[in-house]
Amino acid sequence: MIIFATSDKGGTGRSVTSSNLAYRHALQGYDACYLDFDFGSPTSGAIFDLPEALAGVEEGGLHSYLLDGTPERRINVWADSQREALRNRPAGAGRLTLLPGDAGRGEFSSAPGVVERCVTLLQRLDEEYHLILIDLSAGRSYATEIVLEATRHQALRDVEARWLVFHRWTRQHIIAAGNLVYGRHGIIETGSQRGHDAEELRESIRFVRTAVLDPSSPDQAGLRPEQLAWLDVCNRRLQDLASRLGVGRLNMIGEVPLDPVLQWQEQLISNDDVWLHRTANERTVAAFEELSKKIVDVNAWVGL
Repeated sequence: MIIFATSDKGGTGRSVTSSNLAYRHALQGYDACYLDFDFGSPTSGAIFDLPEALAGVEEGGLHSYLLDGTPERRINVWADSQREALRNRPAGAGRLTLLPGDAGRGEFSSAPGVVERCVTLLQRLDEEYHLILIDLSAGRSYATEIVLEATRHQALRDVEARWLVFHRWTRQHIIAAGNLVYGRHGIIETGSQRGHDAEELRESIRFVRTAVLDPSSPDQAGLRPEQLAWLDVCNRRLQDLASRLGVGRLNMIGEVPLDPVLQWQEQLISNDDVWLHRTANERTVAAFEELSKKIVDVNAWVGL
């Protein structure tokens, strides 16, 4: 299955969340591949702790492949990560592969040759990996146009393709997420212009809330009653706004709680971070585990 990860604003936690989903999927025994299509800022290598790809690679990245046909570079995260918790592939884990972008390159348009090479790449990867997770540039980007054109190709007709739209649990982010999907020049309108069926495309899109603060969580035990009451009011207002804009629970596939490790370090959260070092929250890992299973379960996308 191909999952496109996108957001309308930066700072949504799109990249760090989707990286953790690929990581958790691999830990479950499946082969997972992560593509950095954030062409203007290909920094996913930093999340995987890959020194040679912190801001893209010097040659052989996805820019070079899509623009020039240069063979794409694949990085084995288990073998090349400098982080001890990731350095060796755990027993029973699947492959975890990163296809990085090129350092110092920028966005580029969806020219025919680019789209054709994208189709070829996705077709090959679909034969090799159980999950292909593609991190797109934020907003109405060329990267989004490229994959919308590619997924209309005959060669990818039978490949399951889904969209995750990430947003923080704030007014601005809720409005931006709804606009990215349903608004003018949004995903649905742009996809329709490129041959997608609007209703089918709509059904392939789900929202993921990030950095969600739960007023009833034990983590908020230090807050005053007045603060808890205020947070509850804010939460209800956000729920109403999200429902009106088509970003509510009926179209949501998961949420990730606010976690200091994700906010400050933007890293993969290992089991050691939770139970050995106790720097990350168990609720966060549970959310990643659940979401990493749901996104590849076709039934989980039906009737939301």
